[in-house]
Amino acid sequence: MAQARGKARAPRKEPVLGERFSVFAESLLTGVWIAVACLGIVTYPAAFAAGARHLRRRTTHTAGGLREFAADFRAAVRRGWLVGLAGWAAVAAVWVDVQAARAGLPGGPLVGAVGLLALIAAAVAGMRAAATWTPGESWRALLGAAGRRTVVDPAGSFLLVGGLAVVACSGWLVPPLAVPVLGAVAAAAVAVEERYRHR
Repeated sequence: MAQARGKARAPRKEPVLGERFSVFAESLLTGVWIAVACLGIVTYPAAFAAGARHLRRRTTHTAGGLREFAADFRAAVRRGWLVGLAGWAAVAAVWVDVQAARAGLPGGPLVGAVGLLALIAAAVAGMRAAATWTPGESWRALLGAAGRRTVVDPAGSFLLVGGLAVVACSGWLVPPLAVPVLGAVAAAAVAVEERYRHR
C-alpha cells in the first residue's frame, strides 16, 4: 500500500518522444527569432548566440522565452557585430578569389577552392563559438577555442557543415523554410558542443 502511494506521489515525467518533439518545435520557433534578429546584416553572430543560449535553457528545463532571447541578443550584439562585419569581409574576399578562378588566372582554381574551404571552416567555428556564448564572454576567446574544436572534432564540424547545406538547400527550394531551419542548425550546434564537452 505504501509502495503504491509512493508511486502515486512521484512526479510524472514527460514521455521522451513528447519532450524531443517539443525541443524540435522550440528550435523551429527559435529559427524565426534568429532570422528576425539577423535583419541587421552584421547581427547574425549575436542572433545565433542568443538562439543557441535559448535552446540550452530549454534543454536544461530552465525558464526563458522571447524576453530572455532579446536580452541575450542585446548583450551579444555589443561586440558580436564586429564578428559579423569580419564574416562579411571574409565572404567578399572569397568572392574575389572565385572571380579570379573563373577569369582563368594562373592558380585561380586552387586559390578559389582554398578560400571556399576556409570560409566554410570559419562559418563552422563561428557557429561553435556562438553555441557556447554566455553574457560577458569575449568573442575573440570564444572564436579561438571554437577554431581549435573545429579541427580536433571533425565529426561535429561535418555535422554543422551538413546543417549549413540543409539551410542553403531549403532556401533555394522553398525560401520560407530556411527561416525555421536556422533554429534546427542552432540546436545542432548546441548538441555538437555538448557532445564534445562530455566525450
